Amino acid sequence: MYAERPFPGLACAWRRTTTTTAAGLVVPDGCTDIIYSAGTGEVFVAGPDTVGHVTRTGPGTLFGVRFGPGVGPAAFGVPGVELRDQRVPLSQLWGSSARLDDALGEAEDPCDVLASAALARLRETPPDPLVDVIASSPGNVGDLAWSLGLSARQLHRRSLAAFGYGPKVLHRVLRFDRAVGLAWQGVPFADIAHRTGYADQAHLSREVRDLAGVPLGQLIRS
Repeated sequence: MYAERPFPGLACAWRRTTTTTAAGLVVPDGCTDIIYSAGTGEVFVAGPDTVGHVTRTGPGTLFGVRFGPGVGPAAFGVPGVELRDQRVPLSQLWGSSARLDDALGEAEDPCDVLASAALARLRETPPDPLVDVIASSPGNVGDLAWSLGLSARQLHRRSLAAFGYGPKVLHRVLRFDRAVGLAWQGVPFADIAHRTGYADQAHLSREVRDLAGVPLGQLIRS
């Protein structure tokens, strides 16, 4: 069972409970998560992915908070590219913290503890102020760089640091994420292709296979 809820200042908070050992496919969405395993006490960071990852979990509950695209790396104090396709113990980024571990173990909802710690870090080190502009401008990279008063190389470096991707890969991942979201809502695939800017349904299908590793129909059934 998976459920998520809005959380001010973050993309969402979520929890996943399984009663048996299970495998699931995690696909790229441009986001970064902090995840706490209630069963093992582990706390780790899931960086921005470039391809789908099969994850296996034992029985128990995972609690997580998700940063929007381009936000998480600022809280962790490392460039996003260093977290790309990685799963890293939080202690490697923030150092060991008995206080955080104790608070998670005692909390009624560990998501509140994770979120409080994440937001405190973001107040200390806010994300790049260009994050929203870069994420919402999927046109020509050269034109975007010019509009921001940057060279294409400078824009690429800032995008790698904030998102873990260069601008072209970022926009590809975000378009894919929008398409998957519409598919979950039951929108016909041809309409999804049109609404998200793919050339046609065949183009959408190729992108989904490249980024998720499975067809779109199989992805939303998994």
